[in-house]
Amino acid sequence: MRIIVLGAGVIGVTSAWYLAEAGHEVTVIDRQPAPARETSFANAGEVSPGYSAPWAAPGIPLKALKWMMQRHAPLIVQPRPDWAKLTWLARMLGNCTPEAYNANKARMVRLAEYSRDCLGALRDETGIAYDERRLGTLQVFRKEAQMAAAEKDIAVLREGGVPFEVLDAEGCARAEPGLAKGEIVGGLRLPGDETGDCFKFTTALAALCEAKGVAFRYGVGVERLVVEGGRVTGAMTAEGPVTGDAVVVALGSFSPALVKPLGLGLPVYPVKGYSLTLPVVDAGAAPVSTVMDETYKVAITRLGDRIRVGGLAEIAGFDLSLPPARKATLLRSVEGLFGGAGDVDRAEFWCGLRPMTPDGTPVVGRTPVPGLFLNTGHGTLGWTMAAGSGRVLADIVSGRRSGIETADLGIARYGREGRRGGALVPARA
Repeated sequence: MRIIVLGAGVIGVTSAWYLAEAGHEVTVIDRQPAPARETSFANAGEVSPGYSAPWAAPGIPLKALKWMMQRHAPLIVQPRPDWAKLTWLARMLGNCTPEAYNANKARMVRLAEYSRDCLGALRDETGIAYDERRLGTLQVFRKEAQMAAAEKDIAVLREGGVPFEVLDAEGCARAEPGLAKGEIVGGLRLPGDETGDCFKFTTALAALCEAKGVAFRYGVGVERLVVEGGRVTGAMTAEGPVTGDAVVVALGSFSPALVKPLGLGLPVYPVKGYSLTLPVVDAGAAPVSTVMDETYKVAITRLGDRIRVGGLAEIAGFDLSLPPARKATLLRSVEGLFGGAGDVDRAEFWCGLRPMTPDGTPVVGRTPVPGLFLNTGHGTLGWTMAAGSGRVLADIVSGRRSGIETADLGIARYGREGRRGGALVPARA
């Protein structure tokens, strides 16, 4: 089959890789001049199946209200009126029940664990390098109350068979010798998690895709999907139509606008995240792998000779501004835990739009419209779930049985809401 993949971020490129592996003729289209130039460019660097959980959880509404009152808040909701934002938030709040949380987390962990296995197999097959480390993730707590609250997460990990270690302050220091003494009271370590530079991975994989015959068309904007006889047969671009047997939409936060004219209400909304990238100046004081700062909801990751500090969540539509206050929060976290490890004066400040679904699970698979497939809505876990999502998507397109259950990953789980369509985002693909 001739498959058109819209989007050359980590989700689009991994989709292209597995589709090409399955024997399809693949063309990838992206408005940027090269792969991974938007949300995949400078994310936190975590491949963390152990932390795959939906934001929508019991108790989150109250926590969110408290966070928004803090100076260095991990969550910011801009007050500007936005019907799409209000609709998405309402649907997310509807998922903050124990029953919904358990169902959503089970889906996410299933896909994330599978994705880690797929990433490992891909790495072994290709020898791809991306500043990867397989040294686990350490979530650190500055307060005893945070340690106590972690018992709920530990119970979920235990039930799911995910390896973990509960550490006191000395144990955290052994795992991460650079951690500032006196800043933390304990931590939760997940030894099975990995780290790596998503931008380097996506760029390298795109090159491997090209070697397999995948065609990349960069700097080409997508205007709309082409439908003939009720079937999607291609995409109309700024350079004219591109036709194929099927189209995969992997445009992150911009996916809903593209599929809305076809009657699909894809409940994906952009949640803005920020990062800093600092050159390492004191290797002994730098993190070994990834440290999750529970207080600020910030991840601090070692990527080769750099430190990536990523996190925060701002619900502000498609705003890409870089407020100094957000940078100050990231700096406060990294300087508090790994003071002097990175060159603050040369820090690169960045933001990206995470495509979030209200239930936390991405939307992967076929749609009610023949010839149209989706691979989007991964939120903060795009890097974690990329390889598995790409493999699942390729299996579904090819009509093959996948390595995991996939029936509950598609847009069909939203029922009539997913079919009706709604004004979720402005058109820009």
